[in-house]
Parts: sequence; structure tokens; C-alpha cells
Amino acid sequence: MDQLKQLQTFVSVAARGSLSAAARAEGVAPALIGRRIDALEERLGVKLLVRTTRRLALTHEGSAFLEDCQRVLADLANAEASVSAGGVKASGHLRITAPAGFGRRHVAPLVPAFRQLHAEVSVSLNLSDRVVDLATEGYDCAVRVGDFPDSSLVSVRLAENRRLCVAAPEYLRVHGTPRTPADLGRHRCLGLSSDASQSRGWAFQEDGRVLHLRPGGPLDCSDGQVLHAWCLQGQGIAWRSTWEVQGDIASGRLVEVLAPYAAAPNGIYAVFPQRRHLPLRVRLWIDFLKHHYSQPAFWRAEAEAEAEAGAGSGGGSGGGGGGGASR
Repeated sequence: MDQLKQLQTFVSVAARGSLSAAARAEGVAPALIGRRIDALEERLGVKLLVRTTRRLALTHEGSAFLEDCQRVLADLANAEASVSAGGVKASGHLRITAPAGFGRRHVAPLVPAFRQLHAEVSVSLNLSDRVVDLATEGYDCAVRVGDFPDSSLVSVRLAENRRLCVAAPEYLRVHGTPRTPADLGRHRCLGLSSDASQSRGWAFQEDGRVLHLRPGGPLDCSDGQVLHAWCLQGQGIAWRSTWEVQGDIASGRLVEVLAPYAAAPNGIYAVFPQRRHLPLRVRLWIDFLKHHYSQPAFWRAEAEAEAEAGAGSGGGSGGGGGGGASR
């Protein structure tokens, strides 16, 4: 019990940014919070927090340990909810958010199916490329694509995501095919003009290291759906997610380039604020997403449907929404 309390205290301190804030939330003296952290660090033999009179920061070991603690505590809360819920039905209002492009394609279509299973749950879905502050704005859960730095949130990995360079066959016929990432400097590249998740540029792997580039071009846009459409029209090379362009690649409307240099996959996550007891409706929603996203058939069906739709339209309009941010 003491060990569990130490983990809970460590997560609370990391989320709130100070011993005094964690103490106020629990209704105890800050000195008690400090003793729990000291005992935890002594038991582990590592320093988890750097504390001064003005600030508190996680060490490298502390950051890694925090992710494990969040996962353990979330699993424990889910286990308790499973037992205590028994035959109780999920109910109440579920507020969820997702990136615009990904949400249109892969979140919104699942909401009606979720409500068929849980008719007493009402759902509000927010689609925005802005990174929503879940706790401040009152959201229960967010779907985010790509890695994110917010350690105050609990995350559940739902699936893998990969980004790749693509171009229309006509563009490659006229301008040639890049053979290395450095060749992008001689090509028209379609850049996302305002996306915090791409602040370091396009990512590649070369000689065992990660390489970030910011290739330029005559066109850029803050909307990923527009970049997708421009790419289909042969306006340049784009760096997009597999969930967005896999149907175009399958149909031949787009061609992947620089495949040997593609960066390692990142994740698609469900994230939610720290909570002592996760509401049953939130837990069931996360399980529902994980069930669908873990099945290759789900993504294959999406790609096939997109390929058929694109073939019917002639492949010039860009089809589905790309979404600007990958969060």
C-alpha cells in the first residue's frame, strides 16, 4: 500500500508541478508529500525530481518512470471499474476530440456504432487541428496522432502511424523521382504552413540516425486536405500519413518515394486527464477504438473504399480530409 501511495503521489506531483499543489489536492501537509517522494527515490535508487525553491522538474529517469506509473495506475483503475461496474450500463455525456482530417475518416464513422452498443451515452465530437487542453476545456478523451510531450495526460496506444513522401505519377514523369532526402531541395515540396507537430520538418532515417528537413516549394497551406488535393493534381511532393494516402497509393493515383528513408512509425493514441476513477463510458470508448484500430481489416477496408471513391471521381479532387495537425 505504501508503494502504491508513493506512485500516486509521484504522478500527482508531476502533473501539478509542485509538492504544495499535490498536497492541497490530497488535503495533507506538503512535508508528507515530500517524504513520500524521498522514500520512493531511495527505494528506486534514482533521482526522479529536481526540486528548488522556485521550480520542480523531472529528471530523464523521472520522465521515463512517469509514463510507466501512469500506465500502471490507469490499468488498476480500469480493473477496479470492471469489477465494480458489474452489470451497470454506461451512461452520461462523453466529450471527445480528434484532429480534423483523421477524425472525419476514422473517428466520426465509429461514433454511431459505439452509441448502438451504449444507447444511454450521448456524445459530443470536436474535430480540430488545435491541440485541445483536455482538463481546462472539459474533454474526457482525445485521439492524437504522433508523439506528444504532455506528461500530465495518460495515454493508451491504439495503433501505429507512418508518414511517407508521395507524389502523383504525372509530377514524377515531368520532374523526376528523388533518390535521397537531399534531392528534395531540387523539387516542388508541398509544406504545411502552420502545424506544431511538424515544427522540426519532415523526418527521415539515414545512416542509422533521424534526419529532419524543411524542404520548400512554391505552395504551402495550413490545411492538410488542401495539400493532399494539390499532390493528387501533380503540384508537388507531400509528406503525409499512411491513413490519409494508402488508398491513393493502392489505386496508383499517388506513388511513394524515398521509401528506404522513411522514418520509424509513431503512434495513434487515446489520451485522457489524470483521474482516480475513469468513467465507464470513457473506458468503453477507448476499448472500442482499440478493438477497431488493432485490426488490419479496418485500415484495409478504409483504403479500399478510398481507392474506389477516387477511381469513380477521376482522382483529381483529393477526396478525404487530411487534417493539418497530427495530434
